[in-house]
Amino acid sequence: MKAFPVDRISLRRFLLHKQKLLGGQDESSVLDMVRALECVQLDPVSVVERNQHLVLYARMPGYDPKQLDALLTDGKVFEYFANAACVIPVEDYPLFEPIRRRIQANVQPQLDELGTVVKMVLDRLEKEGPLPSRAFVSDKRVHGYWDNQMPKTKETSLALNLLMDAGIIRVVHRERTERFFDLMEKSIPAEYLEAAKAIDETQAREALIEKYMRAYRVFDPGDSRFGWQKMTAAERRAAVERRVERGTVIPLDVEDVKRTYYILAEDLDELETFTESTGDERASLDGAITFLPPLDNLLWRRERVSDLFGFDYKWEIYTPRAKRKFGPYAMPILYGDRLIGRMDPSVDRKAGKLHVRLLQIEPGVEETDGLKRRINEALERFARFNGASEMIGH
Repeated sequence: MKAFPVDRISLRRFLLHKQKLLGGQDESSVLDMVRALECVQLDPVSVVERNQHLVLYARMPGYDPKQLDALLTDGKVFEYFANAACVIPVEDYPLFEPIRRRIQANVQPQLDELGTVVKMVLDRLEKEGPLPSRAFVSDKRVHGYWDNQMPKTKETSLALNLLMDAGIIRVVHRERTERFFDLMEKSIPAEYLEAAKAIDETQAREALIEKYMRAYRVFDPGDSRFGWQKMTAAERRAAVERRVERGTVIPLDVEDVKRTYYILAEDLDELETFTESTGDERASLDGAITFLPPLDNLLWRRERVSDLFGFDYKWEIYTPRAKRKFGPYAMPILYGDRLIGRMDPSVDRKAGKLHVRLLQIEPGVEETDGLKRRINEALERFARFNGASEMIGH
């Protein structure tokens, strides 16, 4: 199939539209937004509000973190591995069955080693669940996921993490930092449990690839996370080529971009509406200011961000302090359809203060009075969302 020619501005506008970042989205509820995005990535880092809540706030200005927590409590979403740990609509539970089986096989030796602790956890959840993590007490320390040298993790915590990764238990409720667990078989609707048992592995793998493509909308098989499952580079390319041959995926020839990107054929008409309306580069500098969290859906593929936005981004939270260029939680600043800079925040919750440790605009972006005003307004909204009444450092 011949590649469809498109310029970078049109393609990034289309992508922002599909990512619900151009404004005017028609998703009236948080559940509708999660479904439209396919999933939202979880992260425990709490320099400011957590990633999953910042993602939704960036798209829904009136968003309240309690809304996502309520969806989890009501069983409308579940947490599992997609683009890393994510919040996923519960109706997609069957698609992840092959991943659960693979992880169960991988962690079974560790579960066996923890034998009596695992049995205690499962027995208590069967009889008493849902239970908070603090309900499981242990004085014994073992090597957990992040213990490099000394064993620092409670063996009950390790058991909970392994059982959760294996899809045997899940988080069914959150009260800020505390998680409540229950057995998967008790907390997922029976229709989805039965569908998971009956689903063909090949069918599930293919459906998961389709879900990945809908989440990314503009994708390339060079992404090691392609399809959200273990695939070789050759398998990723073959999965795309099969769909190109069937006519369900279309290759793109992006102006001034060497990498070949692809879109779903069903999106072509929508992409064409953006190619017909693109103005010049400076005219694109318009619209609201949005601060994107480091694990925002738009930023999942860093190469795509560089290719389409001309913006190089790295999350520096795991970079040694001396080697950081922008700060541990630097958030890209989206202005209309361009990424124009970075803002590195932290919140002092007790004092009710938002610290803006860095606010840097990219070279070539004209810092007009209007732009400064919009940034200040966005910072004030961001401070309020994070429970801060005072802003320091900007």
